[in-house]
Amino acid sequence: MSSSRSTEDREWDVLGGYGDERRPAGARRTERRPALWRAPFSAHHYREVGYALSGLPVAIAGFVMSVTLFCLGLGTFVTVLGLPVLGALTGLARGFGRLERARVRGMLALDVPGPEPVRQVRPGGWGAITARLADGAGWKAVLYQVLMFPWAVFSFSVTLIFLLLGWALALYPLYHWVFPTYTSWNGYRVFDFRDSDGVRHLYEVQAPWQIAALSLVGVLLVYLTTQLVRGLTNVNRAAALGLLGR
Repeated sequence: MSSSRSTEDREWDVLGGYGDERRPAGARRTERRPALWRAPFSAHHYREVGYALSGLPVAIAGFVMSVTLFCLGLGTFVTVLGLPVLGALTGLARGFGRLERARVRGMLALDVPGPEPVRQVRPGGWGAITARLADGAGWKAVLYQVLMFPWAVFSFSVTLIFLLLGWALALYPLYHWVFPTYTSWNGYRVFDFRDSDGVRHLYEVQAPWQIAALSLVGVLLVYLTTQLVRGLTNVNRAAALGLLGR
């Protein structure tokens, strides 16, 4: 029996089983991961790459906001200003959490339901402040901003290095001609130095077999990068589930 739903329209849970409308709402994958052989050419992979690269400025903003307001709130805790500052911290952290869930949903293909709204028991302004202070989801969102900042720096660096290095090596046969044409090198120069005896050691990638071998290494790095980025973003998926989800 055929189905009119496309692959991307299907939803299945995090453990890999297909979703069931009778199950309670929970975190659900919204896109099937591509096979290994076509991963470097899939939109799914480059959305993961985009998530890792764009996550650094978002993480910096969230980390600075969280640390600044937390320190300011503790520093003014003995006065009446400390409580509103800490209440504002949890409210802003929820906003960053909402942004992060949207990024995870759009770029990592994982729909994480948000936490329940803040419950205000007492009326008035102080009731709203105390409700924010007792908001466990808000404090978990603060923790997310602090913990994931160093991970965002690491993910950005590793993703960028492996992505550029892999494709630069894989595509080397296409631009090998640039070196002998516009430089004094006969090919990409791996090293050039003189030892203590004055003997020069020079290695340039110029022979056909060297070019092919370097390109093959690049292709392997390209495929390795897809798995590496998937592993890096899986940490973000787990953190979003544990700290930003319902």
